[in-house]
Amino acid sequence: MGAAVSSSWGRKEGEGEEERKQNAISLSVRVVRMANATNSSTCPKPMKATSNGAWQGDNPLDYALPLIILQICLVVVFTRGIAFLLRPLRQPRVIAEIIGGILLGPSALGRSKKFHDTVFPDRSLTVLDTIANIGLLFFLFLVGLELDMRAIRRTGKKALAIALAGISLPFILGIGTSVVLRATISKHVHSAPFLVFMGVALSITAFPVLARILAELKLLTTDVGRVAMSAAAVNDVAAWILLALAIALSGTSSPIVSLWVLLTGAGFVAFTVVAVRPLLEFMARRSPDGEPIKEIYICATLAIVLAAGFVTDTIGIHALFGAFIVGIAVPKDGPFAGVMIDKVEDLVSSLFMPLYFVSSGLKTNVATIGGAQSWALLLLVIVTACLGKIAGTVLVSLAFGVKVREAFALGFLMNTKGLVELIVLNIGKDRGVLNDQAFAILVLMALFTTFITTPIVMAVYKPARKTAPYKHKTIDRRDRETELRVLACFHSNRNIPTMINLIESSRGTRRHGITVYAMHLMELSERSSAISMVHKARRNGLPFWNKKRSNHDHIVVAFQAYQQLSSVSIRPMTAISHLSSMHEDICTSANQKRAAIILLPFHKHQRLDGAMESLGNSFQHINRRVLHHAPCSVGILVDRGLGGATQISASDVAFSAITLFFGGRDDREALAYGLRVAEHPGISLTVVRFLATSNKSVAWGCGEIVNIEVDEEKVDENCIRGVKSMSESNSSISYVEKVVESKEEIVAALKELNKCNLFLVGRMPPTGWLAESTDCPELGPVGSYLALSEYSGVASVLVVQQYHPTANLSQLVEEEEVVEGQDRGEELSDTPVIDEKKNVTEIV
Repeated sequence: MGAAVSSSWGRKEGEGEEERKQNAISLSVRVVRMANATNSSTCPKPMKATSNGAWQGDNPLDYALPLIILQICLVVVFTRGIAFLLRPLRQPRVIAEIIGGILLGPSALGRSKKFHDTVFPDRSLTVLDTIANIGLLFFLFLVGLELDMRAIRRTGKKALAIALAGISLPFILGIGTSVVLRATISKHVHSAPFLVFMGVALSITAFPVLARILAELKLLTTDVGRVAMSAAAVNDVAAWILLALAIALSGTSSPIVSLWVLLTGAGFVAFTVVAVRPLLEFMARRSPDGEPIKEIYICATLAIVLAAGFVTDTIGIHALFGAFIVGIAVPKDGPFAGVMIDKVEDLVSSLFMPLYFVSSGLKTNVATIGGAQSWALLLLVIVTACLGKIAGTVLVSLAFGVKVREAFALGFLMNTKGLVELIVLNIGKDRGVLNDQAFAILVLMALFTTFITTPIVMAVYKPARKTAPYKHKTIDRRDRETELRVLACFHSNRNIPTMINLIESSRGTRRHGITVYAMHLMELSERSSAISMVHKARRNGLPFWNKKRSNHDHIVVAFQAYQQLSSVSIRPMTAISHLSSMHEDICTSANQKRAAIILLPFHKHQRLDGAMESLGNSFQHINRRVLHHAPCSVGILVDRGLGGATQISASDVAFSAITLFFGGRDDREALAYGLRVAEHPGISLTVVRFLATSNKSVAWGCGEIVNIEVDEEKVDENCIRGVKSMSESNSSISYVEKVVESKEEIVAALKELNKCNLFLVGRMPPTGWLAESTDCPELGPVGSYLALSEYSGVASVLVVQQYHPTANLSQLVEEEEVVEGQDRGEELSDTPVIDEKKNVTEIV
């Protein structure tokens, strides 16, 4: 019986053991299932790259490649649309990209779960952030390419003091603000990195954004613009150094590790200077100007950028620092840096960089700023940021004798934020230094301070556009021995040969000769390399063909050679502006340089088959606006290869010119220019006067009545008498009269003359429109006909409009009142004073 009891007890114990095992197994299974469920919810499966297509039943948005393509397209269209809406407010594009990123994030559209899960699902953010950071890597390489350390070393004391004040005071106030934030919304962050990040965030000035704002407001050539640019460049370098310090401090709580990060970072910079820069200089030397750069050099440079990013990321100071340092190390002499910019910037700036702003916007949730405390903190941060920058800049500016308005303008300009600010904030967010609420507050602060810059500067500072009055604003003048000043504009090297040949023809034989201001018209585009062009306009009126710094030497070398070979004084200038406001730069410069005539290229050029092809309506609108606002006479040159496709020397000039004279102010100006051209020994001038039969007018087909005042007729007759007398004593001048009875006879007469090299015609002679239809009415009734493709294949045309002081034109530059002691009826002469001993020309 004992054995039976024992056996029964054993069976029960075995069954209990088995039950315990089964319970343990089922518990383990449940734990595994729960873990799998947790992992599936927190760590979604990685996305495959490409789908099999919708016809195979796949949803393309579940795969990485089609989804990132959709995201890029959406971001580009969305941000460009916002930029278009903000264009009337003259806001930089970075504002539109920041706003677009915020709106696509959880602050607006991202609040919709369906939109978020469809377009920006969590499993796609790794790919999005990776591509955005690759774009940021190469963008920082571009920033380094455009930053010249030599210019920073030459910064003046005023700009250096303003930069230091604009960094130190906001940094101190940022540290004070961080104490308040740590006591309220950022209680569990490390104090040292948070203090540094706040100081850097409030003390940054966005150099590229500032340069674009200055260009938009046409302040680049003012004292305020020059000081702001110099100070912002110093501030930019200081901001990167402080950011490196902040990143080193944020990585760990150990000061030893932070010290090692800083030391190895400094070692990387030293290695770049010692080893990488010589390699880049070698490639730059092997890439002479005028020859294409080898593909292997471009590939090697881009690989060096990526390798440097890998090294700095390994060190612990973010990959973008390596790219930035390599960009600074690239030699700025020669074409190498410019070619690298052209190769990289369009793809990076247009497609990849907007992704970075969206990546930032997806982390920005404005909804976290709720309640009186959060909004009070936002107001505190904005006030502190503005107060530190503006107060520090204004006080130092006033100490250097800057006027109050200019000092405040400098303060608001230095308060501009941009991409670097977002980089600092995103690094702080990724490192856990900034939480969601602090991040959103600082992003809105950057957006607000940049947004208010343009309207406030426009209201506070309006540079005075006043110049001393001058007398010689036309070619036709009483004193023909005075100097002729010409503002010759050109868009590209296509315009230069004919423009130089026309200038050579206009030299004349007078004692004072001719001074030419050669203005290169450059469009201020949205490309980042437009900032590098900005430096050329900072000293307007000085030569811009410096071979060591310019990437456009081929455009102006002809003017330089021509100046050396002739007695003509050439003074190059650069106008960098949007095409819609380019006429303001032209007219302002003409007034400041006291030009007698502005020479503009026609908006069409001649193709090889002889047809005239338009370069775009924007250039045509520039010409029209200049005609309306010009402070002097204007000539529009229709180029058909005057003197050939190359510059010709004085001894080789040999062509015929014809001046068409119908009467009136513009025709007399064209005649005066023609007579000056006729002084050249290699040029023959024929003056053709058109007369109607008795009791008729030459204005056939004119839609309006053309009245010529009696005084005008007398002036015309006096001019013609002078031409007749010159033709009798000068064999190079001939005078012809043609009596016509209809518009058709005028056209027939012009067709007989189409073999000459140059026509000079007034813009608005008292005659009807000769062409049946025209798309260039700015050339007038005769000039528009001569510019037709079917008229001539060899005859260039100069259409001249005389300056009319009583015309109802809107002046862009206001002339100052006459100086004390000067008669009210007398204007200042623009004739230069010649020092016979030194043979130096000084402009009065």
